[in-house]
Amino acid sequence: MNTLRESVHDYLQLRRDLGFKLQDAGLQLPRFVAFLEANCANHITTALALSWAQQPESVLPAEWARRLGYVRGFARYRSAVDCRTQVPPPRLLPHRSTRARPYLYSDEEVQELLAAALKLPTTWHATPLRPWVFYCLLGLLSTTGLRMGEALGLHVADLDLEQEVLMIRRAKLGRVRLVPLHASTTAVLADYLRRRDEYFGGAASPYLFVSNRGTGLDQAQVHRTFYELSRSIGLRGATASHGPRLHDFRHRFAVQVLTRWYEAGDDAGRRLPVLSAYLGHVSIEDTYWYLSTWPELMAQAMSRLEQRWGAAS
Repeated sequence: MNTLRESVHDYLQLRRDLGFKLQDAGLQLPRFVAFLEANCANHITTALALSWAQQPESVLPAEWARRLGYVRGFARYRSAVDCRTQVPPPRLLPHRSTRARPYLYSDEEVQELLAAALKLPTTWHATPLRPWVFYCLLGLLSTTGLRMGEALGLHVADLDLEQEVLMIRRAKLGRVRLVPLHASTTAVLADYLRRRDEYFGGAASPYLFVSNRGTGLDQAQVHRTFYELSRSIGLRGATASHGPRLHDFRHRFAVQVLTRWYEAGDDAGRRLPVLSAYLGHVSIEDTYWYLSTWPELMAQAMSRLEQRWGAAS
């Protein structure tokens, strides 16, 4: 039988081969095994799992629950080869995660952000391409609902201007999907590529959106620039730590699609799997969240149901 240390390595490798990144779990589970070894334990027990998950006491309950969840997954795997393994019950250390209500950008606010991006300074440490990089990045997030990581992971080769489609290769769980583009979005991206080639030529990296040095954009840099743009148009206070996020472009896209379907009289519930596949959601429940979160959409859904019931009677 493999040791716990060997077993956790095999478990993490198996999950990663399935497409899970497991960045935090990859750090925490070896620490849990070290904790077991320090306590002279050669199998997982619920008591030891709880003891480890709740250290130190200063950690928030949400983190306790998250760490115990990592152990629970590993324990299920380990129990197949070691019958002494105890799998911590799911209701231990319960914590209800709070999902922040997204900010729904208006069309005017999106236009203001795009206009502000084109006014970004191009001082000695920047390049003339910088305004166009962020103009196109924000525009693409707004018109496609891509995740930030998906957009920053795009290569030039992933963009097919002739077919007006993007190949998303770096999605969650290693999935690959095609995302069609509107003709206007394709035209803007074509213009950006021309400017990119004029400035960098063949010296830039394969990434579609590049930094001042021609390398792929850093997420932290993108967030800092977005905060700067948000403050410049009044969407975020000068010292505010909270406000509209880049990820909210994805929420806006989903809500707009659902709203258009309802307004056109389509059966949005039946078409929800289409939106789910387009967004690259793992399960349709993730897409349904958009419907249940926005009162306006729920009102549309109830109105459709009432019409159907009325017709049936």
